[in-house]
Amino acid sequence: MAKNGDVQAVEPTIELRPKMTKEEPKEMKKEKTLYDLPGVGAATAEKLEAAGFVDLISIAVATPGELVEVAGVTDAAARKMIQGARSMLDMGFESGEDVLKRREQVLHITTGVKAFDEMLAGGLESGCITECYGAYGSSKTQLAHVLAVNIQLPHNKGGADGVAVYIDTEGTFRPERIIEIAKGSGLDPNKVLKNIKVARAFNSDHQMLLAERVEDLIKKQGLNVKAVIVDSLTAHFRAEFIGRGTLADRQQKLNKHMHVLAKLATLNNLVVYVTNQVMARPDVFFGDPTESIGGHIVAHNSTFRMYLRRGKKNTRVAKLVDSPNLPDSECGFVITTDGLRDI
Repeated sequence: MAKNGDVQAVEPTIELRPKMTKEEPKEMKKEKTLYDLPGVGAATAEKLEAAGFVDLISIAVATPGELVEVAGVTDAAARKMIQGARSMLDMGFESGEDVLKRREQVLHITTGVKAFDEMLAGGLESGCITECYGAYGSSKTQLAHVLAVNIQLPHNKGGADGVAVYIDTEGTFRPERIIEIAKGSGLDPNKVLKNIKVARAFNSDHQMLLAERVEDLIKKQGLNVKAVIVDSLTAHFRAEFIGRGTLADRQQKLNKHMHVLAKLATLNNLVVYVTNQVMARPDVFFGDPTESIGGHIVAHNSTFRMYLRRGKKNTRVAKLVDSPNLPDSECGFVITTDGLRDI
């Protein structure tokens, strides 16, 4: 306390400011775009975007030949663009734990058959290609129609609230059948039909082009595409490439087509379902002579392979013949007006 007549000394107040830490707000990291790639200017970026290469991941997983074709750049420039995109995205190794965590986002779409879903550990898996092969009348196309409807179910009912793309190569898509299945699933038939984008492919080139255009539906039109159906995969390739002399060309073209489908499935977490034709092997005298078309190319590109055949008393049998994580098994089901059902 100051005495009377004394002047009280006032100590200067020092404002203590907290030290800046790493948690302090800092300038937001700018998201990388096509313009940040080496050798990409406005003209090149416009060509890339017009061809569907709208982000870094699409460049990173492209081949130099694809970029040379669409952007008109040299092979060396294309390789620099790809390398630059991969560096920006840090596309390196990751732990198995990270992969397991990412697989939590995988969808399983119900087939409507409990035994079928159990065989597939929940239903048709997203992020990969599922192939079904079998003779005519074995229910390959029926399953395709069911998937086009069930993909629109809510998540808690085994769907994905998504849109289906149906590439029809044999002229077997029937909206009347979609209406029946939609009613059996408790969905509005008109809304279901609107959410199925159908395209009729008239040759193998047209079929491959349609598969490439799916990316436009997702990125340019903003559609929530969660299923791509190709019925059937090999019909046009089988008709256009005749004889052993054209086998190499056919397989190379088919391989490219399936790589496009696989990339669609992986990058967009969607289901790719393809049907496949069969032939009878003349050298098999005992057992089932049925063999799928497409050889090792189709087999290696398909993550799940199922063989469909007729059973007794108008039933159908689905046999899982290849899977990276599930055992070989089979189940039976019946085709009803409402779709596929348990026996």
